[in-house]
Amino acid sequence: MTNKNKEGFIRRIIIRIYRSRIFNPIRKHLEKLRIRIEKSIRFELMVVVAICFLISSMFYGFSNRVMSKEVSQSEITYNYSAIKNAAKNYVERIKSEEENITLENDEFFTDLFINMGNSEKAYLTDLDGQVVKKSSSVVEDKIDIFSVMANTSNFEQETNMGKEVKYVYPVTVGDTKCYFIYSDTPTAHIEYTNYSVTNSFFAQILTCIVFIVLFIIITNKKMKYLDEIALGLKNIANGDLDYHIEESGTDEIRNIAANINYMSKEINRKIIAQRRAEKTKTDLITNVSHDLRTPLTSIMGYIGLVREGRYEDEITMKEYLNIAFNKSEKLRILIEDLFEYTKLNNEGIKLNKSEVNISEFIFQLTEELTPLFEENGLSIIKSASEDKVIVNVDSDKMVRVFENLLTNAIKYSFKPGKIVVGIYESMGFVTIAIRNKGKNLPPEKISKLFERFYRVDESRNAQSGGSGLGLAISKNIVELHQGQIWAECYGEDISFYVKLISLKNSK
Repeated sequence: MTNKNKEGFIRRIIIRIYRSRIFNPIRKHLEKLRIRIEKSIRFELMVVVAICFLISSMFYGFSNRVMSKEVSQSEITYNYSAIKNAAKNYVERIKSEEENITLENDEFFTDLFINMGNSEKAYLTDLDGQVVKKSSSVVEDKIDIFSVMANTSNFEQETNMGKEVKYVYPVTVGDTKCYFIYSDTPTAHIEYTNYSVTNSFFAQILTCIVFIVLFIIITNKKMKYLDEIALGLKNIANGDLDYHIEESGTDEIRNIAANINYMSKEINRKIIAQRRAEKTKTDLITNVSHDLRTPLTSIMGYIGLVREGRYEDEITMKEYLNIAFNKSEKLRILIEDLFEYTKLNNEGIKLNKSEVNISEFIFQLTEELTPLFEENGLSIIKSASEDKVIVNVDSDKMVRVFENLLTNAIKYSFKPGKIVVGIYESMGFVTIAIRNKGKNLPPEKISKLFERFYRVDESRNAQSGGSGLGLAISKNIVELHQGQIWAECYGEDISFYVKLISLKNSK
């Protein structure tokens, strides 16, 4: 088997063991730990510190070994234990034969002392210190036994290095009590000891440096990411609200980046909304000023003629007053529309909703407008299923929507003609369609129909046309009901659609 095959075989074995059922609990715990580490910066830091500590500890052991050196130390020792053991051996031999020997037994003592060296001395004395037996190196015939006993080494530590030591033991030879005195000068020996000297302080400094470097390397990516977040905050603070911070990872730092992006997006949205509101306010003031000035100037002009008496007869005066009244009525309608539009744009507006049968609601409204249809030479065609479609709406406000749509259809239809009203329910929604034939509207005009103060015929003003707020008001009302309103034009067929949420569909 080649090395490559061996490696593949070992890898397969490891994978099989890792995927085995026995290893399942361990694998699950490891996976949970990995997920927890990825989602928590606290655990990430704990793991980083643990890894840095482990590697630093290994480096400390390695550097300590590399920087250590072997030192050899020599020491002179004296073998006192050998002298003491020799003395004990002699005493043991005497004691083992004490019943069989006497002081006259020269053969035993000659044999006992025969192998002694020149530095060894052995005495056998009586209780008075008279030497009765001795080795060849002893010249004394009498010794001061008390002085010898005072200087004996039996119970003392060997502190006199290299000096002669004496041991005194009481023995019995035959029936005579004696003292056995043994002395010798220890032999000096040189012992060599090898030991390692380490520079642990320097190794500790290097270990600290390794720990810091490892920590910086491992956390470098996170620190760069924090720098990116800081840069993003700076750009956002400087007004670049379109700046987007990259969201990477799954931990708390990523949440911070996501929240900063959300914050900048919301601030940008609110600023845009505020600018739009300011523009709306400016446009509103401009348009209202224009639409109010024209009828107001006309009213003042006709009333001025009457006040100054600049009319031919009473019929002319009444005609002037009638024109001024009509202008005032149009002015009232414009002001009411403006008030309604402003009120609907207020976010705090409250809807008084109730359940309404939308088919009955629409068809009742068309019945009320029948005289207006007939007056303009128009017929109404109603189309709806027999199903009872219920919607939850504010009926007072919804009446305004369909009145606007129907009066617009009457105003802009070819006459004579017909207006079709259809009600369709599908997939939880009800759609009301109002269709008439009229002058074709290009797509760019269709898209602007629901803008405030927009008129299809730009030459028309508040005197000859509406206030320009009707469809804008209708759109606001429908959107307050979470519905949709839109217009379509194909050829001469103009259609308006209102889509609302249906509550139930029953017979």
